Amino acid sequence: MSTIVHAAQSSVHQTEHLLSGILIQLALIVAAGRIGGELAARCNQARVVGEMLVGILLGPTLFGAIAPDLFRIVFTDIPAAPMVVLSQIGLILLMFEIGMEFDFSLLTHNLHKRATTLVSIFGIVVPFSLGLLFGYYAAPILAPGIDQMGCALFVATAFSITALPTLGRILMEFRLTRAPIGVVAISAAAINDVVGWLILMVVSALAISSFSFGNFSLRLLALALYGAACWYLIRPQLKRLIRAESRRDPGLSSNLLACMLVLLFASALTTYAIGIFAIFGGFMLGLLVHDERVFTEQWADKVGRFVQVLLLPVFFTFTGLRTNVGSLAAASDWGWCVLLIGVATLGKFGGGYIAARMAGSDHVSAKILGLLMNTRGLMELIVLNIGLDMGFISQKLFTMLVLMALVSNVMTTPGLKRWLPKLGERYKQAGDGPVIRDAA
Repeated sequence: MSTIVHAAQSSVHQTEHLLSGILIQLALIVAAGRIGGELAARCNQARVVGEMLVGILLGPTLFGAIAPDLFRIVFTDIPAAPMVVLSQIGLILLMFEIGMEFDFSLLTHNLHKRATTLVSIFGIVVPFSLGLLFGYYAAPILAPGIDQMGCALFVATAFSITALPTLGRILMEFRLTRAPIGVVAISAAAINDVVGWLILMVVSALAISSFSFGNFSLRLLALALYGAACWYLIRPQLKRLIRAESRRDPGLSSNLLACMLVLLFASALTTYAIGIFAIFGGFMLGLLVHDERVFTEQWADKVGRFVQVLLLPVFFTFTGLRTNVGSLAAASDWGWCVLLIGVATLGKFGGGYIAARMAGSDHVSAKILGLLMNTRGLMELIVLNIGLDMGFISQKLFTMLVLMALVSNVMTTPGLKRWLPKLGERYKQAGDGPVIRDAA
């Protein structure tokens, strides 16, 4: 009996120890995330930039360098799994909100369809090609001893991915969610990311020499079938549920909130089972209710704030802990880093600009769309982490790619503030919808 009691007490003690460690991490991350976001806003940057930068500074780059013992106690000694799960739940909820925020009926216009198609294609082909060349020739120097083609494929994939959640948050902050240029950007980014994840699956399969065209085709078919089922079968029933529940309770009722959370997690599980990351399940479900404006406003007010304040800083900050800028010790390393950032920017910005011009956009609109498509974030760390774990990306190259994501975000806000006024955009006026002329 005493052995059983002792074991139970030991288990409770371990649980309390784990809980206390997680609470310390959460308190630090939320506080640092808010401070970083506020400082970024005061510096005319998107809040996400501050959250990403805080994540890097809380890692081995600064915190781990100046206080290694404290860093080990706060982060290293506590299992990472709970925080990873929290960050992914926050990301799924964010993707649901982003899906709700966009009015894709604008894409019925032929110009919007053409622009979205061209930007999606160029947003993958151009950066992937440049990334493949860069990765292949840089691998012997930046990742010696690593398979040259495998490294090149992972770098190309990282170059090709637009950070959909990060882009969504920037568009929300600039009130571009229902402007044509914002709709084209988020639509192209969504398509871009789906294709990017499929490319990631192909690259991973090739890296381990087990690629099967049959399995790849089945995943594409399953995704298409699920999308059709969501739109034609689930959407009508979901809209009836929202309207019926709204008649009984004008606010966001507990029953409706519970139903939406169950459907949201089920959708995320479905896309995960298909082989596409779970976050796309959240985005897809959000699209189904984007025209239920009363519901979306209530959700943003009652649920969105919790996600923005608690869960998203966990995602951005905790993911940044894996980055170590100190690994770039030599001047040549920084030279390669600058070159990498330049090539990656050329691929995304240049591809988006060319595509927008081909679709009939003016010079300024094309620059804005190219800038938006160049937005990257910690989303691409999924690609980098897989490459790092599989041994196809070195720690040094991993750090360079993270810095590239940060720099691309830093570029976005100043560019938007400079070019949007030329299109008549009143992004500084709270409550005003965007006014954009000749948008892509």
